[in-house]
Amino acid sequence: MKNVRIWFKKDGACRYISHLDLNRTMLRALHKSKIPIWHTEGFNPHPFATFPLPLSLGFRGVNECMDVRLEDENYSFEEITDKLNACLPLGIRVFDVTEAVMKAGKVAFASFTVKLSANKIPSGLICRQLNELLAQDEILIEKKSKKGMKTVDIKPGVKSFSVTEHFDFAALEVVLSAGSSDNVNPNLLVAALEKKTGAEYEADVTRNDLYNADMEPFR
Repeated sequence: MKNVRIWFKKDGACRYISHLDLNRTMLRALHKSKIPIWHTEGFNPHPFATFPLPLSLGFRGVNECMDVRLEDENYSFEEITDKLNACLPLGIRVFDVTEAVMKAGKVAFASFTVKLSANKIPSGLICRQLNELLAQDEILIEKKSKKGMKTVDIKPGVKSFSVTEHFDFAALEVVLSAGSSDNVNPNLLVAALEKKTGAEYEADVTRNDLYNADMEPFR
């Protein structure tokens, strides 16, 4: 058997399906495509597939991946791409298949583009608000945990950032912690900005890539 990594984009209406529904969609496509994927053993066998880091509901993903095991080590990667795309809905498109290089547990950071806009607030002012927020020594926000809500400082989870003004939105390019023990969701930054300014913002979020602890692209 061979472990392979299937790379895909998630956009359009599919941005609004949950990770559980994405998993079901992918398993259904694997089943319909007749690709020789290893199946779990037991009473109800199903195609084995794992996702290194689930994508939050509503986020666009341009470099997402799913790991599977091929029973036929010589099976064409190009054929996997074509067969899966024929079985997937619009909004999910496979663009590459590679051998898995890094283990899923190596994911430590993720890069995002967050486009922020608000009624009656110029994009230049939003840029200044973002820079002021991210320049703070700490960014305190209420975050849900297994024991309930607690106040956490998410500033240590901000690896790097840049803010760019556009005609009708402010673009935040940010790298955030994304490991199993330390994970900062961009929505927490938006919530912190709203708490600081008292305004409401519309946020369009794209996850661009994943990285290991050395900031090497996850591959």
